[in-house]
Amino acid sequence: MKQLCQTALFVLCFLVSSGAGRDVINKQFLTATKSTTSLTASGLYVQYAVHDIGNLQLVVANNGTISTLGGDILDPITGQWFLGCVYPKYSDLIYMFSASLWIGAVIGRDTAVSVASDDFYSRNEFWPTEEWVVHTRQTAGFEYKTIDVSSSYYSIDAKSEEDIICEYDDTRDDPTLVGIDFYDNSTHKPLNVEVVHRSMAWSYDYADDFILFDYKVKNVGDKTLQQVYMAIWMDCDILHILTDGGWWDDIVGFYRFHPAPEGCGFIDTINIAYFADNDGDPADGKWIETSPRAAAGVKIVKTPSDYPDYSFNWWITNYEDPSRDWGPRRSEKEIDPFRDFGDRLGTPLGDRNKYYVMRHPEFDYDMLYANIDYSSQGWLPPPEFSDNFADGFDNRFLLSFGPFDIYPGESLPITFALVAGDSFHVNPSDFETSWNPNNPAAYYKSLNFSNLVKNTRWASWIYDNPGIDTDGDGYFGKSRTCCLDTIVTDTGLAYVNCRTTFYEGDGVPDFRGASPPPAPIVRLEPQLNSVTVRFNGLLSETTGDQFTGRIDFEGYRVYCARDSRATSYSLVGSYDLEDYTKFVYNLVGDRWEVKDTPFLLEDLQLLYGDLIGDDNFNPLAYTSAHPYKHPLCPDSLFYFITQDYNCSELGISTPIIKRYPDQPYPTSLAPELARPDEVTEDGYLKYFEYEVTVDNLLPTVPYFINVTAFDFGSPEVGLGPMESSLLNGAIEVYPLTSAEQADQQNRKIYVYPNPYRADAGYDDEGYENRYSNEASSRMKRIHFGNLPPVCKIYIYSLDGDLVRELDHNYPDGGPEAMHDTWNLITRNTQAAVTGLYYWVVESEKGTQIGKFVIIK
Repeated sequence: MKQLCQTALFVLCFLVSSGAGRDVINKQFLTATKSTTSLTASGLYVQYAVHDIGNLQLVVANNGTISTLGGDILDPITGQWFLGCVYPKYSDLIYMFSASLWIGAVIGRDTAVSVASDDFYSRNEFWPTEEWVVHTRQTAGFEYKTIDVSSSYYSIDAKSEEDIICEYDDTRDDPTLVGIDFYDNSTHKPLNVEVVHRSMAWSYDYADDFILFDYKVKNVGDKTLQQVYMAIWMDCDILHILTDGGWWDDIVGFYRFHPAPEGCGFIDTINIAYFADNDGDPADGKWIETSPRAAAGVKIVKTPSDYPDYSFNWWITNYEDPSRDWGPRRSEKEIDPFRDFGDRLGTPLGDRNKYYVMRHPEFDYDMLYANIDYSSQGWLPPPEFSDNFADGFDNRFLLSFGPFDIYPGESLPITFALVAGDSFHVNPSDFETSWNPNNPAAYYKSLNFSNLVKNTRWASWIYDNPGIDTDGDGYFGKSRTCCLDTIVTDTGLAYVNCRTTFYEGDGVPDFRGASPPPAPIVRLEPQLNSVTVRFNGLLSETTGDQFTGRIDFEGYRVYCARDSRATSYSLVGSYDLEDYTKFVYNLVGDRWEVKDTPFLLEDLQLLYGDLIGDDNFNPLAYTSAHPYKHPLCPDSLFYFITQDYNCSELGISTPIIKRYPDQPYPTSLAPELARPDEVTEDGYLKYFEYEVTVDNLLPTVPYFINVTAFDFGSPEVGLGPMESSLLNGAIEVYPLTSAEQADQQNRKIYVYPNPYRADAGYDDEGYENRYSNEASSRMKRIHFGNLPPVCKIYIYSLDGDLVRELDHNYPDGGPEAMHDTWNLITRNTQAAVTGLYYWVVESEKGTQIGKFVIIK
């Protein structure tokens, strides 16, 4: 294995140093080498983990890199294959080729830079720490934590729903491991830094479009690191997986300011390095599924200093022709001498050039403006081919900040966010009708930054909650007051209808946000043409919100879909408490406001019905036009609306029922401490058990079923009702006779479709799930039904050769216990050919034999 890694590294260095062009072949090679797990003589692995709980799916590695160089990897937790960076979830729209951490410093009289990866992909100077690899060997080089109390990875130390933690350092200088700097013709000079990486993701609607990265950078050497600069380097490739060469038309820039949603002329400082496809790839004047319409970006949230220097640089790397390797550069000044990069004006090769770019205070203009001559503003004039760059090209960027000093044994924190926002491209025709490289402003104005900005704002707010005094020093953060009206008083004009909002936190990290209730625990019992959905809501109904601490459970929703896309789910039924939202009239502001959490009907009867002698108080009788007037406070006016739909009569206004309708509230919320009559045979508290049956389903079609829990929102932070994730936790099921029933009724095993025809369009029939997260080559399926829960499936050719062996192992039963599939791939990883095949199923019940035909 070591020889394999050395050979791959040598070939990669040869391709780069010999000037190989960055074409499709080169990218496929990089994918092949990166997707191979690297084992060194020291036993170190480069391994991967996947953030997939939110709408932004992202692969992280335990060597300081992000994404996968265009390939896909196998997630060690779920066992599914994932692309490096996909947005929106399951869309196959890629938004990153690779990204990495750069750290540069002065050590004595030397300048050194450690990179996880760089433009020519010949260096990997961070590797997982040996102690960490030993510590996390059971979890493939990572530690997983979550705030989800129902998860086996729940931890009181977790920050998000999906914490991924690893540790790596730059202490090695073996060229077979870290590569060789062919520009400086030198081996790696370690800074002796160790990085503790924690990346965090959420599934909430307002927080599922970003991932926060929190790093602790420690000096593990014996020398002070002076003038330290850190940076995020990124190779941005935006394309659909089916697009050929889609990385050649991307744009990049830096977005500084945006109008604040509070109005009154306030401006938010955004400061995000953004990247996107140049036009969103419409087809025939329309947006289609392969159109990457979103933008993504990197936002530095926190650095070790409150006032660091920032720089933003982008360039276009050309392996073959250095004269076309270009990026914006400042012209020389007496106080700022020009640094010669050799025969290139773009890619900074070698440690000294990298460090220069990181520390040089330069903000490049956006790529769309690459054809504009800014010589009068101190820039070098654009090259003759700049119009080809301005309309989109294969680019990189570097977002840098510093300087800091790190003393031996000292750790410094940095936090940044990777953010995405949809609908960056609005109209399919904008690029065609508005783009002009000599006047890019018209097209730039057509771009919609609002969703990217909104998600960037939430990323900052999750990191540091505005209006929350985290450390108890009396400071709640920065606020702004917006007044909509003025009135004339005896002393002059006075502002009225004012609202004060916090827009920044107190500077102390929180890493938390308002959350929906935990989803219930779901079990499915399939029958022929139907599925019984059973769920237990103990945690949903008794867990407090992470942000407010209160129990804000409102109800459940049951969904069913034919595929795993969010848009495919249909509501089977919902249940929610009978409660009402109260709107109070603000006399000064002349507006209706929500100040309280919803009220149950019995509470309203006590508070207001009894006060006016109404024994059957009806909250909906009071509206904004005819409000309730408090008899003791005539100026106090309010009205009510239902919170959600008040489908609260189980089995009547909702198809959901309680499995044990007469069960009283348990004596203990811990099932192991409750009385035996309060607990089901499978260990759940009966009081929280619900059930609904989904009927009229096709038996040979896979369905996705999920049950979510939702709350009534958080009025104090401006959030409406929140619902647990529709996609996470969904269970795939076939509405076939269960394994238990098949065994009891002695039903025979069967195979479908039989014959299997490659041209039959089974995807349209539902046999093959087109929208699963598997590549299309992995979605062809032959199905086995009525299987025993534990058995072996053998598939033989007509000549008796073993084609494939499948281990079907569901000893505890469940919705998949009676069903399994073969993906038409042989044990030699080849596609099965046309022919007659025999199948044999062996279990403790005996052996069954059958045959099927494949026609291609």
